[in-house]
Amino acid sequence: MPKPSRLIVKVDGNHLVNGSGETIRLIGVNRSGTEFQCVSNAGIFDGPSDDNSVAAIAAWHVNAVRIPLNEDCWLGINGVNEAYSGANYRKAIVKFVNLLHRHRIYAVVDLHWNAPGSDLATSQQEMADADHSPKFWTSVAKTFKRDPATLFDLYSEPNGAASDWSCWRNGCTTSSGWQAAGMQTLLDAVRKTGALNVTIATGGSWGNDLSGWLANKPQDPAHALVAGVHIYDNSGCNTRSCFASMLAPVKQQVPLVAGEFGEHDCSTRMVNPLMKWFDRQGAGYLGWSWDTGPGWSCSSGPALITDYSGKPNSYGAALQDHLAALNGNLARKK
Repeated sequence: MPKPSRLIVKVDGNHLVNGSGETIRLIGVNRSGTEFQCVSNAGIFDGPSDDNSVAAIAAWHVNAVRIPLNEDCWLGINGVNEAYSGANYRKAIVKFVNLLHRHRIYAVVDLHWNAPGSDLATSQQEMADADHSPKFWTSVAKTFKRDPATLFDLYSEPNGAASDWSCWRNGCTTSSGWQAAGMQTLLDAVRKTGALNVTIATGGSWGNDLSGWLANKPQDPAHALVAGVHIYDNSGCNTRSCFASMLAPVKQQVPLVAGEFGEHDCSTRMVNPLMKWFDRQGAGYLGWSWDTGPGWSCSSGPALITDYSGKPNSYGAALQDHLAALNGNLARKK
């Protein structure tokens, strides 16, 4: 179980607050690997997950890290090597979350890879699956329900059939014929455990569309829901004019966080204006991704760093410099 943490995050109107009632934003990075290493029979983390590696992340003045999870590995189903799944996987994730908290960093755990039935979860799907995803969130919620510094991100990037708002909220039959679980079902699975953790519901069209979010907002008895959006240089909505027309109305009603953002051309033409806009709105953002090694670069991933000591590449330097300018000033009195 997670160790007791003095970190607290709660929803207050259209913003987040800490345990002192100060308004905060989630600003940080994603730490990819825990969604794919386990089903590749290659371990649990991609790269180090020890205290030194977390200290390197903390040195960038982040206050949040998003951890992509694999439902088969968490639940220990569909033939995943038990060395990297079930209790061993869950213990590793809890240990990493505890390390983040030790460095005053909030954790965001998200359902990233899944699959229906007996299929192995080796990729993202159109949406969470009704076969396993509610069970996944019941288990995750029970694990972290006493940890108010860990947030839940119900599904990483709804797409395909789940780009339809009815399917996004209530579930549907996908183009492949399996039953998708909607955001309401996933949220209900969390709340039925008694978990009151702040929970993110990310929009459709690979997380980039929030046009129908307010009209289809799941009912949350805990009143702890956050709107999530993903923004990349190849996303349909990645300009300030689109942010103003689609994201700003959502932020007026609920907290907003870009659970993923990134740029694949090794430049900062998109990410710098994005961060400035989100700063003005009082919204959060988490860069993709704190990873390096084979397959990772500023044009592939994209990755933020060139080594796990935290040396940035040209794309990552934009986030590092921006956070340095903020100087850890991510909380303010109401």
